[in-house]
Amino acid sequence: MEAEKRYVYPDRVRLRLIFDAARLRADLAALAASSWTPHFVPQNYSGDWGVMPLRAPAGADHPILMIAAHPDARDFVDAPALRRAPYLREVLSHFDCTLRSVRLMRLGPRSCIREHCDPGLSAEEGLVRLHLPILTNSRVRFEVNRRPVVMAPGEVWYLRLSDPHRVDNAGADARVHLVIDAAMSPWLDAQLREGA
Repeated sequence: MEAEKRYVYPDRVRLRLIFDAARLRADLAALAASSWTPHFVPQNYSGDWGVMPLRAPAGADHPILMIAAHPDARDFVDAPALRRAPYLREVLSHFDCTLRSVRLMRLGPRSCIREHCDPGLSAEEGLVRLHLPILTNSRVRFEVNRRPVVMAPGEVWYLRLSDPHRVDNAGADARVHLVIDAAMSPWLDAQLREGA
């Protein structure tokens, strides 16, 4: 009997979900007074790359521990900022999967995230990273495997970030994405296959 072949997902998939860009921006504006923590891997970027935790490992209270993607963490809880973002809470309720780390990630004007790989972040390995743009501009270039991924506010994208990826923001405005790390589930599998 021939062994079943393991399904390999594309390196990028736009899910069929779409969210209200104006409501996303309103929640982001409500959080504007909250602090952004500089990303903790400075060799991966130049300029301004800040993170705001919305879900974090249970018990994490230091800002760096709240924004890090801990592969061994099992329990995640809502961070204080999420309480002030009702539409973001509503958005997250649409995902029928176990949500792990959820963050807002801001790449400032004239900043870049250098090409790197995030081991383990692939549907095939059971952990997905979803990007939902909130703010962007025409001079943002996001690449996976050296090919651009053009994302619009309100869209949801799966990106296989265990592959090489980079982001350049050559524009005058910040780029902000809602970034969701989630455990693979039958619902996510169906979403990825339908979107492919």
